[in-house]
Amino acid sequence: MQLGLETLDYIIFLVYFVIVASYGFWVYKNKGSQNADSKDFFLAEGSLTWWAIGASIIASNISAEQFIGMSGQAFQLGLAISVYELVGGFSLIIIAVYFLPMYIKNKIYTMPQFLEMRYDGRLATIMAVFWLFLYILVNLTSIIYLGALSLEKMTGFGFMPCAIFLTVFAVIITLGGMKVIGYTDVIQVVCLVVGGLATTYLALELLSTKVGTGAGVFEGLSLIRQKADDHLHMMFEKGQYQVYDGKGGTIDAYKQLPGMMMFIIGGQWIVNFNYFGCNQYMTQRALGADLTTARNGVLFAGFLKVLMPFIVVLPGLAAYVLFQEQADQAIINGITENGIIKPDNAYPVLLNILPVGLKGMAFAALTAAIVASLAGKANSISTIYMLDIHKKFFNPNLDEKRTVWLGRVAIVVSFIIALAISPFLKNFGQGFEYIQEYTGFISPGILSIFVLGFFWKKATANGALVAALLSIPLSTLFKYYAPDMPFLNRMGVVFWICTLVHITISLLTSKGKDSPKAFDVPASSFRTTPGFKAGAFAIIAAIVLIYTIFW
Repeated sequence: MQLGLETLDYIIFLVYFVIVASYGFWVYKNKGSQNADSKDFFLAEGSLTWWAIGASIIASNISAEQFIGMSGQAFQLGLAISVYELVGGFSLIIIAVYFLPMYIKNKIYTMPQFLEMRYDGRLATIMAVFWLFLYILVNLTSIIYLGALSLEKMTGFGFMPCAIFLTVFAVIITLGGMKVIGYTDVIQVVCLVVGGLATTYLALELLSTKVGTGAGVFEGLSLIRQKADDHLHMMFEKGQYQVYDGKGGTIDAYKQLPGMMMFIIGGQWIVNFNYFGCNQYMTQRALGADLTTARNGVLFAGFLKVLMPFIVVLPGLAAYVLFQEQADQAIINGITENGIIKPDNAYPVLLNILPVGLKGMAFAALTAAIVASLAGKANSISTIYMLDIHKKFFNPNLDEKRTVWLGRVAIVVSFIIALAISPFLKNFGQGFEYIQEYTGFISPGILSIFVLGFFWKKATANGALVAALLSIPLSTLFKYYAPDMPFLNRMGVVFWICTLVHITISLLTSKGKDSPKAFDVPASSFRTTPGFKAGAFAIIAAIVLIYTIFW
């Protein structure tokens, strides 16, 4: 397989780079970012429109973990992996209606700040440290790893040069602050959607040419239905399908997506509600806006979320059929490493056989997704460190200029740490699974303390603290003593144990009284506009239709 981009590809990528960098610099110089205070730098307070909020949420969400990791799991598991995107779209509606009023009406800007206002400083500090470790060691690291892996496959350059390039590009964007990130993310989203859909179109065309009669995209879709029926089911039964594990063997597909149980026990809900509703990385874009603007932005993100399976799942399915049919030697050689089938290689290898020019477009789309996610994650890391740790414990009287400067230092340091760790992720079989599973060690406890803190006035700090601290040891215990339990089911079990412990301790310590720190948000705050209701209905109808057809 011929690696590398042609001159036209590099020109197309350079145009993309210049547009993003120039627009970012213009926002920095003309929108007040150059002399930003801490709220403007970290939150772009009051500056982002609904479409910028929605685009920025998706630009930060859709990264290498989706393009590479989720396409890899589409190759491995099939259409069922779309559950993360579809349930994500539904979860964004719930978050817009019920979570956002809690944050915005109480002027909450960071997740540790919520914990301190609703519970106490102990819990806020512990979770701030947890989040920093999680965001740097799991999220930021995995985005760099999967991004560099894809660029390595496309360009022929080594892993570390690709990782360094992505890191430096992201640093340039991130140092401008949230306003620069938010508005450049609009360009990034347009690029990743257009480039992603073009890649999907060409993957289906290639499938039609190599396996069918060359009749085009619709034949490609038909061939997926004919040749990969086992990959077109949204729900799995235990023992139904054995799939490649990325390590040279196979694994029961049910272990990664355990059918109805991931909804009944709640693992899939926990993943999405925690990710979009209790995650600084996601909520930060909406917290600087008024409630109506924030809600509309989150709803727009929900629409884009439901679109994502067409961009990240279909190429993985096309690559699977090409591989199974032995239809293209470049696909076969690229996906197989030392005799081991590597599903995570499916998308970058597919990109590498695109025509000249279109490869450059796809390269730009992928880079846009990766850089946007890195920038958003690093800004969240900096926000939590500066506002919830540094100013709280090291220098409470830090002036605004110094706060922003040290925030930029924190961004650079976090990138250096993640860059150094990223090569070690090669020891894991599936990048997307790695992110979901190890984030899931902490997310059950987090979601428990947030939901009870929002909606149960008797929830106490002691109950929340024990629930938060239980999450990691309980998850570890189940992982090693119940290894056959799917990790999504494990997350659900841990969530309910943490919730039960939280409720029990709260009742014992509150003596039946409401906590003085309980939030009191009027019921009118949860009402939405007719336009919001119509948009939410359209998203839910699309999800129901997909499950009805492909159950």
